[in-house]
Amino acid sequence: MTIDITLSDRLPEDVSVVGVPVYQGRTVPGGAGVDVDVAYLARRGFEGRVGETMVVPAGSDPDTAVVAVGVGNPKDLTAEALRRAAAAFVKSAWKDSSGATTLLAAAAAAESPVPAAAAAQAVAEGAGMAGYRFTRYKADPKACRLASLSVVGADPVGLERGARLAAAVRMARDLINEPAGVLTPTRLAEVASEMVDQEGSLVLTVLDEAAITAERLGGLLGVAAGSDQPPRLIELVYEPPDPIGTVALVGKGITFDSGGLSIKPADGMETMKTDMSGAAAVLAAMSTLPAFGPPVKVIGIIPATENMVNGSATKPGDVLRIRNGKTVEVLNTDAEGRLVLADALSLAVEAEVDAILDLATLTGACKIALGARVAGLMGNHEAWMDQVRAAARQAGEPVWPLPLPDDYRRSLDSEIADLKNIGGRWGGALTAGLFLKEFVGDVPWAHLDIAGPARSEDDEGYLSKGGTGFGVRTIVETLMRFQPLGS
Repeated sequence: MTIDITLSDRLPEDVSVVGVPVYQGRTVPGGAGVDVDVAYLARRGFEGRVGETMVVPAGSDPDTAVVAVGVGNPKDLTAEALRRAAAAFVKSAWKDSSGATTLLAAAAAAESPVPAAAAAQAVAEGAGMAGYRFTRYKADPKACRLASLSVVGADPVGLERGARLAAAVRMARDLINEPAGVLTPTRLAEVASEMVDQEGSLVLTVLDEAAITAERLGGLLGVAAGSDQPPRLIELVYEPPDPIGTVALVGKGITFDSGGLSIKPADGMETMKTDMSGAAAVLAAMSTLPAFGPPVKVIGIIPATENMVNGSATKPGDVLRIRNGKTVEVLNTDAEGRLVLADALSLAVEAEVDAILDLATLTGACKIALGARVAGLMGNHEAWMDQVRAAARQAGEPVWPLPLPDDYRRSLDSEIADLKNIGGRWGGALTAGLFLKEFVGDVPWAHLDIAGPARSEDDEGYLSKGGTGFGVRTIVETLMRFQPLGS
């Protein structure tokens, strides 16, 4: 369900639900323009915590419900708090179909540390993401019935940007949630083509299996060998006038992961359609660039394939030659994402980019270390990692830096090849990062292991159960605020 988010300079007369921001301690920001019975809130135990909601008694218009929406302490107000508050308001108005209004943007008052544009963007993002449900295969979908949301007193540029980002996140979620039998590598390439036709200002190149072979993408071919579905290498390019640099985005596009001959148990495959979440994030983020106009040239590279089992599948002990010439002994075919990323990273280096950012549902070890809400951040260039981390913080997508210890590299030494695709039992996220590091050379590179936050097991805030679209907003924020890294 898409909520039509519009700007209003005053409170509309014909809405059925009005959301009013209430600070912790039950104070209403100046300029909200709606009377709220704070004594009633106090009696009912409403505190004004972020995301807390309560319907208050109707005032002069009994046909309009007023919902108090907690936004927390005004001195500590953040964009993320506004996202969560807007999402809570949408959930509270879920069953209404005649429209709603939110005054949450008014919480960016003079006493608030959040700039007006950032506040409006956050409200639009939170509302737009909270209304999402994947209902394509439901006979009786319980989708959000809230069709329109009018935001009062917001910054128009911020509101438009937030609505556009929310749409991109919903696009990524749709791709992630689509069954793997439908979203094959070929279909993913078709989606990229449809997106380019719609958005314009993007150049698309798709390599089929013959072209992938000709381009010596041995990692991608090795993973694809066990599938009846042919692989695809998808490249999207956005180039503004006078770019200040070039950034490559690389997204892992394993549309289904059985583990190959190192096969996963049955319950381990249940959510493996989501193993292309990195690809979905890159594709969706690229869709916003013609509208947002970041100051950098962007090359999006998506290696797409299934990891399946048949008589042609890569066997443990086989050796693959990656695009940059390095050889890899495959000792575990379920460590396949790093193999396709190695080819894509090699292509990014050949394109002489200034920086690389890859996103991948790469290791369960990272989820064990950081949980289901935080991505692991690794890389070879502190200033570039700092830019990504700052962007993620602004986007409300938490990441945490992890080390790449040089002395762990020896665990990837192979007896017969340049390296093997797995390390020891411990530090699996780190050895996976060290593997990827072998294919970026001296180019500034940051790696986001999104195995945890790429999927949510619960409906919570602006997340819904299933694919989250994690990374879309971080990518866009990183590109919009990109600073040249120098030599």
